[in-house]
Amino acid sequence: MKKRIKRTIRISKYVIYKETLVDYREHFWSFVGAFFGIGLIAFLHSQFLPTLENVFLIGSFGASSVLIYGAIQSPLAQPRNLIGGHLVSAITGVTVFKLCPTIIWLSAPLAVSLAIVLMQITKTLHPPGGATALIAIIGTEKIKSLGYLYVLSPVLTGTLILFITALLFNNMTPNRTYPTNSRFTRFFKKKLLTK
Repeated sequence: MKKRIKRTIRISKYVIYKETLVDYREHFWSFVGAFFGIGLIAFLHSQFLPTLENVFLIGSFGASSVLIYGAIQSPLAQPRNLIGGHLVSAITGVTVFKLCPTIIWLSAPLAVSLAIVLMQITKTLHPPGGATALIAIIGTEKIKSLGYLYVLSPVLTGTLILFITALLFNNMTPNRTYPTNSRFTRFFKKKLLTK
């Protein structure tokens, strides 16, 4: 019994130590990627859209940044999930809004729950997608007036900007690889970054 308790304590110490380890390089690249990804979207927004309507910069992009720059090994952060999850959720949110625009107590939970199920079915589960669906319901009048254009811009356009930025910044060092185990990433690191 004592042996078992000592082993459990030893394993717990190791897990706690590993989980609380600070990796400054990892934090640096997470910061730089998120800063440039969101910064690029915000810059394009500020140059081409009125300052009163943040149509190009939606809240779910912040949550996506946490995954694709801070937890790049997560299955939920991979390109299929990032792009597909946002698109499925945006289409779902707009469709639900068109079907019942005035009953928010029904349309908001319906959009989020349907988006989750559709992301699960299409194997594109991306948690910020729930927010993308919800924004189509509770967003500003400008967002609601976009209809299905909301899927193309801001959702698809912003997601592609985040993805391209993630490809660049997450593959600049030998310690980070995004997407995980992809032929493209191996080619990118081998051919482009070694020159």
